[in-house]
Amino acid sequence: MKLLRVGTAGAERPALLDAEGVLRDLSGIVPDIDGALLADDAALARVREVAGSGELPVLDAAGLRIGPPLARIGKIVCIGLNYHDHARETGAEPPSEPVIFFKAADTVVGPHDTVLVPRGSTKTDWEVELAVVIGRTARYVESREAALAHVAGYAVSHDVSEREFQLERGGTWDKGKNCETFNPLGPWLVTADEVPDPQKLGLRLWVNGELKQDGTTAEQIFAVSEVVRYVSQFMTLYPGDVINTGTPAGVALGEPDPKPFLRAGDVVELEIEGLGRQRQEFKNA
Repeated sequence: MKLLRVGTAGAERPALLDAEGVLRDLSGIVPDIDGALLADDAALARVREVAGSGELPVLDAAGLRIGPPLARIGKIVCIGLNYHDHARETGAEPPSEPVIFFKAADTVVGPHDTVLVPRGSTKTDWEVELAVVIGRTARYVESREAALAHVAGYAVSHDVSEREFQLERGGTWDKGKNCETFNPLGPWLVTADEVPDPQKLGLRLWVNGELKQDGTTAEQIFAVSEVVRYVSQFMTLYPGDVINTGTPAGVALGEPDPKPFLRAGDVVELEIEGLGRQRQEFKNA
């Protein structure tokens, strides 16, 4: 299933995109798309039942904002330097264990919402990423095989980053990762049954129409299953938590000087195979 949330910011309603690409209203079936729904097998079964019945009201998509596909996100766990090609382009040694940092849930915006270039920023960068959405509590998961059973679905995530704040201002990466609007998510939450192998997904990103990133999750240093297993050894993952799993080569940081960091007026478009497409215009904060 392709689950999404539509409407004005803060007042989104649950919806789904059916097999024919028709947008349908789910608000009469479930209150929202969130961790509580993803952990409720009976509720999900009901959604699946009505999804194929044609009973759900049709929504007019014209002019309708698409919000983040997940409400009330608990935490966003991010994996840094998780692609072989991205490590090479930045001159970094591939990590021996996953690099973990966090984004605040309030960085999340809709897939087509405006993204704000922070005040004083000169190095705002793009990163297309596969987001993993947790649907079952994961605590000390024992194997990679068991790890995927805790995944509810997948989404497109844009891990916008300010490289000076991240790398040149001291401390950890958090200052460059948690600026307002720095995590567009969606358009859909695609349930795990529609993604049989998360290591076979193409990721692409364009800046002002120029292709910048053209990668595949096959290049991940730590596969999705290993990321979920590994993270669960250090913290409990709950339904509604999100893991951003890293970005492939092609970011501004990896280009020759002068690096083409983002400015107000730039337009970024990104997509992941089967998971949908985003488009954001950048403006000054």
